[in-house]
Amino acid sequence: MRAHDVMTELKDVPTLLVTRDTTEAEATAAVRAIGTFDSCLLGVTRFSGLSPWELHPDADELLYVVEGAVEVTVLVDEGPIVTAVPAGSVFVVPRGRWHRQHAGEHAGLLFATGATDISWADDPRSAI
Repeated sequence: MRAHDVMTELKDVPTLLVTRDTTEAEATAAVRAIGTFDSCLLGVTRFSGLSPWELHPDADELLYVVEGAVEVTVLVDEGPIVTAVPAGSVFVVPRGRWHRQHAGEHAGLLFATGATDISWADDPRSAI
């Protein structure tokens, strides 16, 4: 057991420019795992661009923005909900909800997340 300095852990993580052409290897290189939290991966990442849609069927996802800012879009029955999340803020995505993040120049995040399904469809709910 040890304490982790989030900024130190994030220091050498490259900023990933997310596009539809981003490979799994590139995405993995932009994540530093620092532990587990219950059954979730605890890690840090730095990225810019619009992520694909994600769904975590078995766990909520915690996003703590440590650098920059992100807009998180969550799909609900009434339509998409977009929330601005600035540095120093936490956002929790409920399990089973399609969501994605958008970062302008870059964002550095501490996250806790479970198994992930990914989709680039305009509305991944209708692509199933």
